[in-house]
Amino acid sequence: MELLLHRYFELKQRKKAIDEELSVLRDEILLVMKEEGVNLIDAGDYTAKLVGQSKKEYDDDKLYKALPDADVWKLISKADHAKIAALLKLKVISEESIEHTYDTKKTELLIVNKI
Repeated sequence: MELLLHRYFELKQRKKAIDEELSVLRDEILLVMKEEGVNLIDAGDYTAKLVGQSKKEYDDDKLYKALPDADVWKLISKADHAKIAALLKLKVISEESIEHTYDTKKTELLIVNKI
């Protein structure tokens, strides 16, 4: 068991270091792309593309108050994007009734591929 725990701990430490380095590299790539004013860049055998995304961040209290029925909250229990999307699709709730319950956050997804 000690060997399993040791290996797990080692891998978690390496993952942390890799995640930190990826974050630094991502920031550097984004900086270069923004300085050049591009969303797509080719460099040697690689290509990088920025894709804009919007993410809704719900306020649990506002969402609870906006729901038409307390029983609907039992289906959600907390602001869960997948459950909210399902309720919207089934027309149990409307987009208009919950539009004040979230803030939209813009993020950029960096996609790097080898050509």
